[in-house]
Formats: sequence, C-alpha cells, structure tokens
Amino acid sequence: MGAAPRRLHPVLLLVHWALILNFVAEMAYAGYMVFAVIVPEGGGSGPLFAQARTMPFELMVTRRLYAIEFWIATAGLAIYLGLTEIGPRRRRMLSEPK
Repeated sequence: MGAAPRRLHPVLLLVHWALILNFVAEMAYAGYMVFAVIVPEGGGSGPLFAQARTMPFELMVTRRLYAIEFWIATAGLAIYLGLTEIGPRRRRMLSEPK
C-alpha cells in the first residue's frame, strides 16, 4: 500500500482552513454586493438585463469591480485547492502500485 498522507501541524492546519474560509467569505461578500446591494434605483436584486442601459456609469463600474473581485477570489481558491489538496492526492494516487 502507499504511504498514508502526512498530518499537518495544528497551526498549519488552522492557517490552511483560515485561507479557505477567507476565500469563501470573500466570494460570498462580493456576490452579495453585486446581486443585492449595488442595484439601480427602482430595480430588484439579481441580474440587470435591460436595466443596464439606464444604470449610472459609476454604479456600473462599482458593480463590475465587485464582480472582478469575486472572480479573483474564485480563481485564488481554485489555485490554492489545486496546489494543496487536489495535486498531492493525484500524485499519491498515481504513485501507488496497482
């Protein structure tokens, strides 16, 4: 059988989960800002559709910046999980004798 995965030191495990929770919280915050807080006057929450034509420029830019922040947090989480979770598991699976 292959070697068992190493256990992380409790402090490193705490930092690992703090990073993951930080990414998830950032994604939730940015999504909330885009779809619930930054809305045109008289508009509801959610996608803009035709309201995007009448939305003030500054509000649209603010909304787009929060959307970019959401995608950066999503990409950061995907890269972090790929480097710390998925990659090591795949290497371990590939190195195990069949």
